[in-house]
Amino acid sequence: MSIKRRGELYRDPSRGKIAGVCAGLADYFDMETWLVRILVVSGVLLGMGWFIVIYIAGWFILAKKPTIAHKVKNNIKSKSVSSSDIFSQDIMNESIKVKSRIWQAGEPPKQAFHDIRYKFKKLERELRVIEHYVTSPEFTVSREINKL
Repeated sequence: MSIKRRGELYRDPSRGKIAGVCAGLADYFDMETWLVRILVVSGVLLGMGWFIVIYIAGWFILAKKPTIAHKVKNNIKSKSVSSSDIFSQDIMNESIKVKSRIWQAGEPPKQAFHDIRYKFKKLERELRVIEHYVTSPEFTVSREINKL
């Protein structure tokens, strides 16, 4: 039996309705955001006012989730790479989670298939470019010059 290691707990205002606390909890517990929202609203409506206190505390205590733009800025500062290259690499390296139950976070199988297909097409295009260069006379001449 393997234990899944959870990441850090952040609030996600980009996916949130008020402050992103429910979206952050959903990411942390690997659940759908709508399910966490329903649980919180149900708790508040059923008279459990401490849900509101916990939500407000989470709003002030939890840090915002780092965005892709923030990661791109940090990577550009440390390397001389364009932002589109980093964004493309980020998409290609991102794992695809397929949900097997309706309450789990992830993509439906059909969407996951399309995403995997897109990744393979992009990799195939890159491989064709490399193959074209390696089989070209330019590569042979360059290799011979480098041997000297």
